[in-house]
Amino acid sequence: MITTEKVLEALKHVDDPDLKKDLVTLNMIKDIVIDGSSVSFTVVLTTPACPMKDFIHNACMNAILHYVDKNATVKINMTAHVTGKKPKDETTLKDVKNIIAVASGKGGVGKSTIAANLAVALSKQGAKVGLVDADIYGPSQHIMFGVERDMPGPAEFNGRRIMNPIISHGVKLNSIGFLAGPGQVVALRGPMASKALSQLFYDTVWGELDYLIVDLPPGTGDIQITLCSQIPLTGAVVVCTPQAVAISDARKGISLFQLEQIKVPVLGLVENMAWFTPEELPDNKYYIFGKDGIKHLSEELNIPLVAQIPLVQSVREAADAGNPAVLQQTTEQALTFIEMAQNVAQQIAIQNSKQILTEA
Repeated sequence: MITTEKVLEALKHVDDPDLKKDLVTLNMIKDIVIDGSSVSFTVVLTTPACPMKDFIHNACMNAILHYVDKNATVKINMTAHVTGKKPKDETTLKDVKNIIAVASGKGGVGKSTIAANLAVALSKQGAKVGLVDADIYGPSQHIMFGVERDMPGPAEFNGRRIMNPIISHGVKLNSIGFLAGPGQVVALRGPMASKALSQLFYDTVWGELDYLIVDLPPGTGDIQITLCSQIPLTGAVVVCTPQAVAISDARKGISLFQLEQIKVPVLGLVENMAWFTPEELPDNKYYIFGKDGIKHLSEELNIPLVAQIPLVQSVREAADAGNPAVLQQTTEQALTFIEMAQNVAQQIAIQNSKQILTEA
């Protein structure tokens, strides 16, 4: 006879590959229903973008057939509850589980393109996602999401009149680009720029979000310091090209997050423009900016390399058209961005698990 106890005992043999504990101990098994030789239950993952979803599903199936009944009919529902730490104070960020900075040491490395595709990829896999364009002096996300003519609507929060974000491609978005007209320069000194950044976060009704992606300006200036000191970041992703000059600046960006007074975990590195493949020569790779520079940096600093993104014309064209390349679904570029998002979500879940263990 199949019992709930036997099912749970069998599933204790299935470990989460990232959290290194079994699914039962992690309280990831829910809603067990047994009807004769039929067994159904739910596995609650730490993110809908889990790259190990199929592996865990198959491991659970095999555990029931091996340890309980080889003739059992097994139905497994895979769902997700994103882990995260909500702010304790009653701000507009109170229902945001994870805030992820996308940073770069220098400009021109494709950071905004990475941020846009990361946000859309997470959303398309079932997560609730927002994006703050914190590049105060050079906002671009309103263009990349095809909403440059839109304006945030009015909203109310705790008696204050604030903004509703724009929603595009399933992502809630706010940017100073909505407030400045085309060609209008954003001329703000350091303190005013920092205030403008805070308003994008705290004067926007974000609602419930699994991930809030922050597209930072390049460098290590006022905006980065304000973000790290005022916003409860889960971690940062650093984007860089493989050339030596860019890597030198990326090191400085990483060092900023590792300062004692800041201490923001660097979740991963993205090597953008890793190589160029001409459309007419699909099997050729040309390493225009050098080869594996960020891969070597990842190994040296023991920071995961979450993606190597090639230089592809269609990615640029998609951004200019307001439709991030990940929306092209079956293309190789889209699949690369999806894999990147899964790897970032994986690192967030690992980081949150470490945080829970530390607090315990």
